[in-house]
Amino acid sequence: MLYSSVWLAGAAAAQTAATFQLWPAVGAARSYRVVMLVFTATLLVYNLDAVLPFKHLQPAGTSLRKAWQQQHRRGLALLAGIAALVMAYFVLADGWWHYLPTLLPLAALALLYSWPLGRWGALREVPLLKVFLIAGVWSAITVGLPTLAHHRPLVGSVGLLAQRFCLVLALAIVFDIRDLSRDRAAGTRTFPVVLGLGGAKAVALAFLAGAMTLGVERGAPPLGLLLTGLSAASVILLAHERRGDYFFALIADGVLLVPAMLYFLV
Repeated sequence: MLYSSVWLAGAAAAQTAATFQLWPAVGAARSYRVVMLVFTATLLVYNLDAVLPFKHLQPAGTSLRKAWQQQHRRGLALLAGIAALVMAYFVLADGWWHYLPTLLPLAALALLYSWPLGRWGALREVPLLKVFLIAGVWSAITVGLPTLAHHRPLVGSVGLLAQRFCLVLALAIVFDIRDLSRDRAAGTRTFPVVLGLGGAKAVALAFLAGAMTLGVERGAPPLGLLLTGLSAASVILLAHERRGDYFFALIADGVLLVPAMLYFLV
């Protein structure tokens, strides 16, 4: 569930479902198909990243997650293949190919995040770009696709898009903290590498504050904002590269589920 990114794909699907709550009158069947599209697309991208050949030449070290992925490379590749087939079905059956000019750049950014482009390397190696890229693609998919699916003007979703971007970016910095030693050794300039642990946490908390402020301006339920902010802030403050894999794979990723679930409960 955790190391094969099913948990993370579920978070993306839940956030997509929460976006549909902006339009209560929208049919449930159509919403369900878009949620499944996002789930399978997320599963595909993250498992393709996990089976990259060069990653399986690197020592797992103390990472249980990396060791597990190396041992189950074929299974992850199979899961990615199944996700690709299901995603292709929804793209073709629901007419998403009409939006290819919009979706292809997002797909390219997601795939080129880790896949190297010859001597130029992968996009994640561009100084400080990694977290902005993750947040941009994540928020564009979980907010943009539901908006496109119901032919709504994107301007009506800008507030939620910005709020989700800031929240995901804050949590993405937590994963850069996890990879601090590895990124430093590889020469990848991330916020923790450039600013140190304290500086990176300060930046993450600033973006989290931005997400909460945008939520207040949007009129989001106060209890939902409070619980989301407290859970995200706790993860940021407790983050350290020596934390176990479950801290990041279960708890940190799980924070992304909090605001989505609260849309349905609050």
